Amino acid sequence: MTGVHLICLPIDMVRFHRWSAARSLALDEGRALHHLLGESFGKGVMQPFRLMVPPGAVTGSLYAYSPDDAATLTETAAACGLPDALAVCDPAGLASKQMPPTWTEGRRLAFDLRVRPVRRLRSAAGVFPKGAEVDAFLAEALRKFPDGRPRDDAPDRATVYREWLVGRMAGAARIEEARIARFERRTVSRGETRREGPDVTFHGELTILDAALFTERLVKGVGRHTAYGYGMILLRPARR
Repeated sequence: MTGVHLICLPIDMVRFHRWSAARSLALDEGRALHHLLGESFGKGVMQPFRLMVPPGAVTGSLYAYSPDDAATLTETAAACGLPDALAVCDPAGLASKQMPPTWTEGRRLAFDLRVRPVRRLRSAAGVFPKGAEVDAFLAEALRKFPDGRPRDDAPDRATVYREWLVGRMAGAARIEEARIARFERRTVSRGETRREGPDVTFHGELTILDAALFTERLVKGVGRHTAYGYGMILLRPARR
């Protein structure tokens, strides 16, 4: 199949937690899902993705963008998936829809987006070496106050994160509004490295500026760590 497909895959959360623990992946949900999807459907075939679990629920819904439709993904899982992984994400419950082949420039849409707003330092700053991945808010503070002494004009965290988002969507869409619906600090594991950083969910509205670039943002995701549960743009109808 060609084009972009929005996938919905049910995840048995009880079995997922057991599977993650058995694989020594329990400390990082995003990394565990990255391995689960790769082993079941192929590396990078379902990303970016987003797991959504209602409070107290034992089944979650994993949404993802993929070049493959439900039939193709189910066929791949039947041929290559391991039984223990498929017991966690039963392909029989997988559903998909094809996304629009193009977008109307100027169209306004609402969005729900979970991101990890971080930057890589272009030069050493404070205790951080060149190339270090740091919170975008901290990076802005280090840039603005290299002496480490914040003043009255210290940057606002919400403003910094919104500007980060605007920059990531530049050319593809104009961010009309973006509010932080959730913020927390989360530690992630990448290989042998553990990194602590911001975990932010934005709710807002955008206007499409370039149809091709907007599709590219959907497919590639927003920001870093898009293979681990961040950066998926979920769309909603804009307010009338």
